Order: sequence, then structure tokens, then C-alpha cells
Amino acid sequence: MCDFIKDGQLIIQKQIENTIKNGKAQCVISGNYEISSAIVLPSNFTIILSDCHLKLAEGVFCNIFTNYATANALNTAKDSDTNIHILGQGKALLDGGVFNGLTERNAKELGKPMTVNNLILFTNLENFSIKNISLCNQRWWSINLMYCRNGHIANIDIVADDSILYVGGYRHDDWGYMDLVMNHLEMLRNADGVDVRIGCHDLLIENITGFTEDDTVALTGLYRNTASPYAVKDLPCDIYSVIIRNVKSSSWCANVRLLNQGGVKLYNVLIDGLVDTSKGSKHMNRGLYGVRIGDNHMYDSRHSTPEETYNIVVKNIFSRANQAVNLAGSITDCKITDVFPFDGCPVKIKNDAKLYGNCVVEE
Repeated sequence: MCDFIKDGQLIIQKQIENTIKNGKAQCVISGNYEISSAIVLPSNFTIILSDCHLKLAEGVFCNIFTNYATANALNTAKDSDTNIHILGQGKALLDGGVFNGLTERNAKELGKPMTVNNLILFTNLENFSIKNISLCNQRWWSINLMYCRNGHIANIDIVADDSILYVGGYRHDDWGYMDLVMNHLEMLRNADGVDVRIGCHDLLIENITGFTEDDTVALTGLYRNTASPYAVKDLPCDIYSVIIRNVKSSSWCANVRLLNQGGVKLYNVLIDGLVDTSKGSKHMNRGLYGVRIGDNHMYDSRHSTPEETYNIVVKNIFSRANQAVNLAGSITDCKITDVFPFDGCPVKIKNDAKLYGNCVVEE
């Protein structure tokens, strides 16, 4: 059992400030720290986590890392942060620790935004990277990005807590995923991996591994609820020009998820290389989807139209989920090829979408 330095964010924030005062733009953090308020990263700064374990303190509602624009509610393009990098060396671990009881079901009642439960929350940021780190026990999503542009997320391993925790503290590990969804959703933490949301574009996301409760990599163009408070007034809210490559994960819901509604466009997306690693996993049995695009359910004010979801390419998918690929909603100019179900995957491609333009869907 390693000892954690309490209020480690104070030490780390001071080190960042001293580094900048000394005319430098990079610092190295090593050791084990308990975090009770978010570490705020400024523009033109690189933090290197070298054999470092940062764990959220019990009962707190905060991120481990955020950026200056987010922390100070700066929501115009001229106030964007730029050139922020989190890099791991050796064992670099961000740890959500003990669940704090905040869920999507009780957030309004508790008066807390769900975004405080992200391990990393970046918004209004140009030119960034998050590389070579592990994340575990996320209280909601591991990484949440909004209005983040020109970024590289790579070599990320994520391990969610696979137990279910009542807000009152009672733990029960025996529910199946669909039983949870249908009957016990208030207990579900929706512990995603990398979530790319409104206003994000020109991203490369690659080499993502591990286990997530919900989606491992998600592009969710939904404007209202948890995203709208972070809207940058003079930038488009669309998601575009995103490459997702080499995802090897097990997920209760989808390994890769694409969804846009309410007028947010989602286009120019490449998903190339997905391997379902759930066979023999200690966390789960069989997930719901390998790749899931669109939805016939409503999450925002209206469904997307054909001209709002387009130029989607999916290839090299190896899945043992209930459905290797699921399509819904309206999609224009998509290409779904080289889908390989294995180990009893019952459905290769479930196509409930309305397809327009030049679409190729391998049956």
C-alpha cells in the first residue's frame, strides 16, 4: 500500500507556477498524491507524470486536471488556451478512487454538474495532447473534451470499476448490464473512456485499451444538458475530422460510439481498427455493440438530418458483441467494410439507418 501526500494539487500547482516563473514550460511530477481540487494547466505548458499516481480524495467533486479556460469559464475563441500537454513516463496513473455518489440520475438533486466527475476535463483548447497514461476508477468519464481542436490522444489504458455502488454505499456486483439499464440505472456510473463532444475537430485518437462500463471512445454531438454550459460562443459546435485508430477494449455498451442530434453536425470520421477484448475478461462477458452509429432514441431536441451526419468510414472491426456494427438515424456517404464477427457474435451489421448518397455497407 503506497502512501499518498494529501492535498497534492497544492504542491503540483505550486510547481507549475514556479516552473513558469523560471521561464520554463515543462515540469516533471513523480510520487503519489491525493487530489482534492482540480489541477489547472495553463497555455503553453507540458506536465510529465513520471512514475506518478494521482488519486481523487474521498467525497470530493472535482477533476484531476482541467485547463485555465475551463476553470475560469472563458468561452470565446480569443480566450482559448493553446499548447497544453499531459505526458506519461513509466507508470503514470490517474485514479478516481472511491466513488462519490454523483450519478446522471441524482446530479440535479445534488446540485453538482456531472463534469466534475471527469478525471480530465478540457474545453476551449487548441493544440493539445494526452499520451502514455493509465486511468482507473473513473467516477463518470475518464476524458471529456469540448471545443478542443488539433489534438492527439494516444496510448491510453482505462480500467473502470466494474462493481455497482448504491449511493448509500451498498455494493452489488452480480447485475448483468441489460438488467442494470432496464431496472437499476440509478446505480450505473456510465464510466466511459474518451468522450469527444461538441466543437471538437482535427483529432487523432489511437491505441486505446482497457475496460469501460459504457463506451470506450465516444463522439457525442449533443448540445444541451452537460455540454451547453461549455459552449464557445463564436466557434461552431460540430464534430469533424476525427481519426479513431487501434481500439482494443471490452465495453458494456459500445467500443466506439458516434451520435449527433439537435443540429450538431458529425462528419469526416475514420474508425480504423477495433478489437473486442472481452473474451475471458474478468470485468464482463459480451458487450452490446462493437461500433454504434446514430440512434432512433431522442437525446437532444431532434434527430440529425442526412446532411448533418456524413463521410463516415468504418473498417477492420473484430467484434464478439451482440452486434458488431449497429447503424441508426440518417447517414450520408458512409463506408462500412472489413467487419469480422468472432466467438459467437450473432449479428455482423444491424442496419436500421436511412442511408443517403454513396453508401457501402458490407453485409
